[in-house]
Amino acid sequence: MKEITCIEDLRELHRRKTPKAFFDYVDHGSYAEQTLRANTEDLQKLHFRQRILVDISVRNQKTTILGEPANMPLILAPVGSTGMQIGNGEILACRAAQAAGIPYTLSTMSICSIEDVAANVEKPFWFQLYMMKDRGFCRSLIERASAAKCSALVLTVDLQILGQRHMDIKNGLSVPPDLMRLKNFIDFVSKPRWLLSIARAKRRDFGNVAGHLKGADTLNSTAQRVSEQFDPTLNWSDVKLIRDQWKGKLILKGIMDVDDAEKAVNAGADAIVVSNHGGRQLDGAPSSIAALPRIAGAVGTRTEVLIDGGITSGQNLMRALALGAKGAMIGKAMVYGLGAAGEEGVRQVIGYIQKELDITMALTGVNTVSEIDRRVLADWASNWAPV
Repeated sequence: MKEITCIEDLRELHRRKTPKAFFDYVDHGSYAEQTLRANTEDLQKLHFRQRILVDISVRNQKTTILGEPANMPLILAPVGSTGMQIGNGEILACRAAQAAGIPYTLSTMSICSIEDVAANVEKPFWFQLYMMKDRGFCRSLIERASAAKCSALVLTVDLQILGQRHMDIKNGLSVPPDLMRLKNFIDFVSKPRWLLSIARAKRRDFGNVAGHLKGADTLNSTAQRVSEQFDPTLNWSDVKLIRDQWKGKLILKGIMDVDDAEKAVNAGADAIVVSNHGGRQLDGAPSSIAALPRIAGAVGTRTEVLIDGGITSGQNLMRALALGAKGAMIGKAMVYGLGAAGEEGVRQVIGYIQKELDITMALTGVNTVSEIDRRVLADWASNWAPV
């Protein structure tokens, strides 16, 4: 096996070690995947301004995120079914994040429950909430997150209806895995280490949902009930209700429009995440980096602006910081590392991004993340403010 030197190497190792259905779930997007590709391609259009003969001997990536210290401006994003990439995946990823001194976000649709993760890590983590039709269940999730001392609630606001992801349908993706599909069965048994990790794991269903959501008492009923629960009536009044219920930091994830960013600030959001759901919802939407400059310019002095989508390297993180982000979430990159090598793989992903950011800072003549702005971009790119 070739030496692992970057996140792309971990992605390839993840692809080989994990069943196709679960790798494709993370690696692909909705419909024609135009937005998925744009998330990365638009970042590559931004060129750096190389600087020389600047004292870069005291570089430091330390920052604060929502008032809490962080060793770098990075957050592990909420990703559903992470515990199907490797057994107890959410716990492993959270441990890696906490060891690196950055936040971890647990998804509503995680395999390990809020309580599972809280019992196996040392510090508070963030919890991501999907607003569902069963408002009583949503209140109970908020109460459970509060009881677990979660330090922030991330409300995802761009999933009232699920965008079609062709690969998931073709692969027959399900939680728990459908062993009755011959193609899946053959794939699963050809990955014995993955199979063993899942067999040894605490859970193989949606830990936050099973046994808690009314009508979701068995594996089959859980999957069916969840698919019916995403709520197309979600609106700003619901955000106000959540703001009233949740006493901690509130983050709205899925903001792609300046008007919506203004409404989020008025609704009491402590931070927003500029995100198109990783190109997995509205195909044909702009990339996250294309939407970032105007949103950051409009509300960046009144709320913390984070970004999600396409951040698979330290260079891309630097580009996002240059255009106004206070920090970035990584989802795909995190899961590539997790599927490749568990907790150690996630540590490697964070380490690669940290080192790449450090070198990019040095070669553009900056020592701290607070110095990073459009001046680190080449002249033609520094004025780049796409629609």
